Amino acid sequence: MNRPNLILTSLYRSPCGDMLLGELGGALCLCDWVANPKRRAVDAAMLRLSGAEFCVAPSAVTQMAAQQLDEYFAGYRRSFDLPLRFIGTEFRRRVWKSLCDIPYGGTISYGALAERLGDRRAVRAVAAAVGANPMSVVVPCHRVIGGDGRLVGYAGGLEAKRFLLQMENATAAVVR
Repeated sequence: MNRPNLILTSLYRSPCGDMLLGELGGALCLCDWVANPKRRAVDAAMLRLSGAEFCVAPSAVTQMAAQQLDEYFAGYRRSFDLPLRFIGTEFRRRVWKSLCDIPYGGTISYGALAERLGDRRAVRAVAAAVGANPMSVVVPCHRVIGGDGRLVGYAGGLEAKRFLLQMENATAAVVR
């Protein structure tokens, strides 16, 4: 079932919380925490920008994503090999694509990410885009930390962020 006007969704149970996987047009467009406090806003933006509707149905892409997530959580996978479809503004898509360049076990501050994107003064806009990432874990926004090395903001909650960074043996201080 590959219909361009449907986002096919399925539930994924990770060791640190349930996630909603979604596929649109043969690519993963959603891998977000079910308990995300911004869940409704994420969903509304996806529907508005894609012109699609949600449909609970498995797909080859969400099954492949679940398999790769299982491998990641088992410690066998350090990066994901999935077709991705970024649904967002041009700026947000640029930020999300840059998140994919943060290596496994590494971290970057919001300020350094803004600088990498070409404008250190855009740190708040970059932080907002990171916070709106609809593909957590696969597009590793958990690797973005505060300028002082502290864990700040994460759609899955700080405990999930801490879990992911500790699992990856992140080089930054995982404290507070």
